[in-house]
Amino acid sequence: MKTLIKGGTVLSTTGAVAADVLVEDEKISAVAAPGVFESAGQVLDATGKYVLPGGIDAHTHMEMPFGGTRSVDTFATGTEAAAWGGTTTIIDFAVQNKGTTLTATLEKWHEKAGGNCVIDYGFHLIVSDVNETTLKEMETCVDAGVSSFKMFMAYPGVFYSTDGEILRAMQKATETGSTIMMHAENGIAIDELVAQALAAGRGDPVQHGLTRPSALEGEATSRAITLAKVTGAPLYIVHLSAAEALAAVAEARDEGRNVFAETCPQYLYLSIEDLAKPGFEGAKYVASPPLREKKHQADLWRGLRTNDLSVVSTDHCPFCFKEQKELGKGDFSKIPNGMPGVEHRMDLLHQGVVAGEISLARWVEACSTTPARMFGLYPRKGVVAPGSDADVVIYDPGARQVLSAETHHMNVDYSAYEGFEITGKVETVLSRGKVVVSPSGFTGGAGHGQFLPRGLCQYLN
Repeated sequence: MKTLIKGGTVLSTTGAVAADVLVEDEKISAVAAPGVFESAGQVLDATGKYVLPGGIDAHTHMEMPFGGTRSVDTFATGTEAAAWGGTTTIIDFAVQNKGTTLTATLEKWHEKAGGNCVIDYGFHLIVSDVNETTLKEMETCVDAGVSSFKMFMAYPGVFYSTDGEILRAMQKATETGSTIMMHAENGIAIDELVAQALAAGRGDPVQHGLTRPSALEGEATSRAITLAKVTGAPLYIVHLSAAEALAAVAEARDEGRNVFAETCPQYLYLSIEDLAKPGFEGAKYVASPPLREKKHQADLWRGLRTNDLSVVSTDHCPFCFKEQKELGKGDFSKIPNGMPGVEHRMDLLHQGVVAGEISLARWVEACSTTPARMFGLYPRKGVVAPGSDADVVIYDPGARQVLSAETHHMNVDYSAYEGFEITGKVETVLSRGKVVVSPSGFTGGAGHGQFLPRGLCQYLN
């Protein structure tokens, strides 16, 4: 069946142009001047609207085990919520437990996601047990379309890797061309600060932020960059939140190094003041790295403008306030780390356009095109162009909405952005040519989403 999207303004990394888009089956077959195409079997009127490539959220945690519980969005509920927000691809993290293999981990996540996703999906692998078997399996995973591996400088005893283990994994990444993704916080020092706070009777949620100072994110980021320099490995810093870390990334990029970074909407809009809300309310905002002082936000927006921050992802890892976040009442170290956000990324970044922080082209770049290139999906994903998958969003830039747990579609009992007034709203979403969200509601279904084997990063020198 042919679908014609007519009358809209097509957005790309090079700007905006009035054009009609013709979709045949799952692909975009043509993009042409308005009025060139005759009517099709299905016509979507985009007059006065933006037409842009579907969003790619390169950092999600569906059904992720953490601290004796798990994130509450399944691959079905999480990908539906993503679709409502204009995201048509997620890349989720398969989590290796110590003593297990990467291949068994990948199989486990395929079982979780297969047949359950509304939109297309890929995987990164979290490497928490570095040994000869794991290092050899990294080659196997790259061949299977999983070309990025996340490691942790935080969470000793759980995910933490020593500098020596990171070095060995980076050497293997250099051999295979794969990318090392790094959670860069000095976990050894942080654990000591946490123990001191608890010993002094300071157990409220704001202590989560106070015991994870931005300087320790900056130090770990610099150390990761140094290890990448020694090994020659491509490095991608996940969920960067602090000016110190951004300065380290910017310096490496100025030297022409293969160092990249993402930030998340929570670091652009929320702050440690949210963690300090009265009572236990701040637990809603516990994530790692923590929310920072507001002064960091201007640096992060500038980093997005200069491309020192290449991507905006969500680190979507939702835990309900009731029962789950409440596990840490009186002891902030037991609050499950993570916040919901997969549904609101595109809207929150569009708010940056409205506020003059970034351009329309940069919006599309950070939310869609760059993650596609960063993680080996371009030009299948990330662009409205002939031959690409028909992952297309019709976006109303003038619509008004108020974000709220009462209206969101994520499987979590609170919104981190409760009451935020947003200009701009997703109207229609196509995933590989199928309308999954329309003005009348959700029209997709679990099982439509396909696994995406990915190539290597397309930005490497």
